[in-house]
Amino acid sequence: MSHEEMSKERKREDQLTTAPDATEADAAPRVEVTEREGVTRVDVAEDAAVRPGPGPGMPEADGDSDSA
Repeated sequence: MSHEEMSKERKREDQLTTAPDATEADAAPRVEVTEREGVTRVDVAEDAAVRPGPGPGMPEADGDSDSA
């Protein structure tokens, strides 16, 4: 099967699992997309290995609990 014939999901999985030491878990979905009444909602998957959060320099990221 050529790359042009692959589904969008298969292309993503192929791309995420071709690196050395990559596993099927690397291709696991990290977001959940729902569409309802013309509104698209994107949520981080509950079981995502990497989740967004405060960045470097933010009190929460640095372990400072005095930010409140």
